[in-house]
Amino acid sequence: MVNPMPHKYVLKSHFGADNNNFRINYQADLNEEQFPIATAPGGPMLVIAGAGSGKTRTVTYRVAYLVESGVPLDRILLVTFTNKASKEMLSRVELLLKRDVKGIMGGTFHHVGNLMLRKNAKRVGYEPNFTILDRADSKDLIDSCLGEAKIDVKARRFPKGEALQAIYGLALNTNRSIVDVIAYNYAQFEPMTEEVEGVFNLYVQRKRKNNLMDFDDLLYLWYKLLSENPDVAEKYAAKFQHIMVDEYQDTNLVQAKIIDILAAKHRNLMVVGDDSQSIYSFRGAHFKNIINFPKVYPDARLYKLEVNHRSTPEILSVANTSITLAKEKFEKNLRTNRPSGQKPVVAALTTVYEQAAFVAQRMLELREEGHSLNDMAVLYRSHYQSMEIQMELTKRGIPFEIRSGLRFFEEAHIKDVIAYLKVFHNPNDEISWGRILKLLPKIGPKTAEKIFQFLCQAGDPRETVVQDGVLKIIPGGGERTFKLFQSLMAQLKEKVGKPAEMIKAVSDSNYSDYLKEQYPNYRERLEDLEQLGSYATQYKSLEELLSSLALASGIESETIVEAGESGEKEACVLTTIHQAKGLEWKVVFVVWLADGRFPSYLSFDKEEEMEEERRLFYVAVTRAKDELYLLYPIIYSGYDGEVLMKISRYLEELPSWAYEKWEIEQGFEGYEGGAGRSREEQEIDLSEYREVKVKSRTDFEAIDINDLLG
Repeated sequence: MVNPMPHKYVLKSHFGADNNNFRINYQADLNEEQFPIATAPGGPMLVIAGAGSGKTRTVTYRVAYLVESGVPLDRILLVTFTNKASKEMLSRVELLLKRDVKGIMGGTFHHVGNLMLRKNAKRVGYEPNFTILDRADSKDLIDSCLGEAKIDVKARRFPKGEALQAIYGLALNTNRSIVDVIAYNYAQFEPMTEEVEGVFNLYVQRKRKNNLMDFDDLLYLWYKLLSENPDVAEKYAAKFQHIMVDEYQDTNLVQAKIIDILAAKHRNLMVVGDDSQSIYSFRGAHFKNIINFPKVYPDARLYKLEVNHRSTPEILSVANTSITLAKEKFEKNLRTNRPSGQKPVVAALTTVYEQAAFVAQRMLELREEGHSLNDMAVLYRSHYQSMEIQMELTKRGIPFEIRSGLRFFEEAHIKDVIAYLKVFHNPNDEISWGRILKLLPKIGPKTAEKIFQFLCQAGDPRETVVQDGVLKIIPGGGERTFKLFQSLMAQLKEKVGKPAEMIKAVSDSNYSDYLKEQYPNYRERLEDLEQLGSYATQYKSLEELLSSLALASGIESETIVEAGESGEKEACVLTTIHQAKGLEWKVVFVVWLADGRFPSYLSFDKEEEMEEERRLFYVAVTRAKDELYLLYPIIYSGYDGEVLMKISRYLEELPSWAYEKWEIEQGFEGYEGGAGRSREEQEIDLSEYREVKVKSRTDFEAIDINDLLG
């Protein structure tokens, strides 16, 4: 806070005269962990900032201290991962100092890289007025390069622009070759590696010719500028007397190399981060950057922020216990200044539907007790794990905000598969026919319309589509894949009474190849389809399933919660843990804590990825302020029947004293448990608890949200 007193404080400065007069009383404003960091002398510094430990406050005061110590504004560089974070920090500095600090260079890596490249563009083969491509423009240019290379992506199932963007970006940000990235991360494209490289070279040439850069260039060319031009590197290294980097655990190899070059002369480098929250390797983040910092800078001082201002001691106990088992880490033990609260709850639910029902029911109870829906969040490992919860909240009229992507049934691949089902329920559904036909190579909107008209004129489209007559309309080069499509349609015709089997047939067809070549995250999309198939197992007819889905999407537009006195509308949040990093809620539900789902089975044989999965669990737990519910389903109903799920290793390894186990009776008639409650009180709870019999997906008795909102 700003010191309201008119006089100034005297503090011995490391950078100016011995008796500087300071506006801010640093010792009074900061705790015993933050103060020595904010007022430290120069040199390399590694600050391990635990979750909720006041990292932003510490960095803000550090900047203010440097300014008050006489360091010129233009000699300070503050690098953050969002422009919002930079603006917030510098805005706070201005409030503290009551002066303008716009001379400080602050912003994201991309922002700072852009500024330096503008001044030195000719050194990397560009003009200073280069244009920065956004993601959409970048994809359009790649598509144009595909055309120039005469590659027909629909005919050959060549990777689309979005997939190529991901490959090129990962190569540049991890300083690896296209060959290595494809071999390790995109093995499905290995047969086309040479052509993918060729398109990349065309893309680079077109950008340079037209004075264009994409976001990845802002980092790669910045590094190239500094590493290949010693005079430029020396100029900037001399300029920045103090450098601070936020969220250092999320930096990639190129970003770390850039910072090392800029800090080479003065070596006053402070990096702040939490190794336990390094969860973005899929974006190119390099965990070893923060782990190896003391090796790169042997004289670095290590500071730790371990006082968590967010969570109760009970929640931190679970976080500390889990992260202690990480193989590579900086030792730390989060502690809190908050009073004791409710122990985290661990509960096993019979099915994913009961898990969803429990979340919805508990949310409504908490709201009856005075909590706002805005204070509640559901966290999950993968987006598909939100499907049943979306459906349950929709049915009960509980408003929710999805931050992990589109609502499940709005996703393109989900709509694709449902379109296959729709044409067997209503053979005259022109929209659905058009959708599935346009997925095929060589078939665009005009050809799809022509095929549909032929199918309708010949009789029942479902019968006609599998006959040879339709092949005469198919453009040259598209016959082979259309015959595969006919084979799939014949299979679906035999499975009409079994919607789950129909979904599996589509998922197992060459549609899966389409996903692989269309989307970088095709594995997640295949998991989505598996979850859709699981959901469909409870329905015995297409009509029943499709009606349920249609009604669900129709209800979504009706579940609007009116604003209260604050004018803010209420809605709980559904999000992946990756999207939740840096956020907090009073009540957090972490779902699908079953081995193979969290941690993901895709990481089982890869030690580094398993370590990141543990850090992901740590991030999930530390989002909760007051109440934490750790849930897992016992039985999963899939294509091959019911599968018994194993409890997540992250729950299994917790000592029994760290949590409270709630036994949920089969049929979801009630629960036992509740922090600090006697058996008599629990029995009263059970008698008042809304009975929810699980006979079918539509048998849940719901509390109406409108009753609660008055």
